[in-house]
Amino acid sequence: MPRRAVVVEDDADTASLLEIALTSQGFEVSIADEGQAAVEMVSALQPDLVTLDVGLPGIDGLEVCRRIRPLTDAYVVMVTAQGDEIDRLIGLETGADDYLPKPISVRELKARVNAMFRRPRRLTESLAPAYDEPVPVVSVVPDSEIAHEVLRHGDLTVDVDAHRAWCGGSEVSLTPTEFDLLVTLMRSPTRVWSRSVLMQEVWGQTWGETHHVEVHMGNLRRKLGDRRGEVRFVETVRGVGYRLRAAS
Repeated sequence: MPRRAVVVEDDADTASLLEIALTSQGFEVSIADEGQAAVEMVSALQPDLVTLDVGLPGIDGLEVCRRIRPLTDAYVVMVTAQGDEIDRLIGLETGADDYLPKPISVRELKARVNAMFRRPRRLTESLAPAYDEPVPVVSVVPDSEIAHEVLRHGDLTVDVDAHRAWCGGSEVSLTPTEFDLLVTLMRSPTRVWSRSVLMQEVWGQTWGETHHVEVHMGNLRRKLGDRRGEVRFVETVRGVGYRLRAAS
C-alpha cells in the first residue's frame, strides 16, 4: 500500500510544490487549504504524514495540530515562515514532529521525511545494551496470532509493534517522536543518551537542532508524570543528556 500524505497549505504554489515533492517520494497526496477541512481530511484518510502550514486562514496551523493529534499518529511537519522560532517551538509542543521553514527546500523536505520514516521500530545493533547493562524485560504477547515486542520498566509498559504505551496501567497518548524516544530509552535503560546521539538514533540524522530533543523530551516527561523535583522515569544528567531512572 502506498503511503498517504495530507498537505495543509492555503498557498496554491506551495501546495503544488509539496505535492510534487511528496508524490516523487511515493506518497498519495491530498490537499486541504483551510483548517477545518484539514481536520476532517486527516480524520477520514488516516495519513502517514501531514505537512501543516502555521499561517492558515480561520483555524491556524497550531490549532489544527492540537485537534488532529488525538486523531492520528501520523508524522506532522509544521511549515513556518523563516525566523518564526516561537511558532516552531509551540508547534513541537502541540505535537508536531519536525518543522520546515519557508521558502521550502525540496531537498530538505525529502531529507527530513526520509529520516522520519527510517526511524527504527525494532532493536538494532546500535541500540543493544552493553555487556554490563541489565537487559530490559522483553516479552512476547500473542494478539490475533501476531507476536508483539513488549518492553517493561517499572510502571512503564510499551508494546513496540502496536505503538502503544502505558504508565501505571493507564494508556498514554504519545506522538511518534515521543514514542520513539521512550522506546530508545527503554531498550538501554542504564545508558545516558546525549542529545546528539538521540538525534541520530531517533531522527536518523547527525545534523539539526538538538533543541528538538529537549522539547520532545519535555513533552514525553510531562505525559509520563515527571515534574520538576519529582522525577519518576526520565532523569536529566546535567551537561550530558537523559537516562531512565532505576525502576523501584
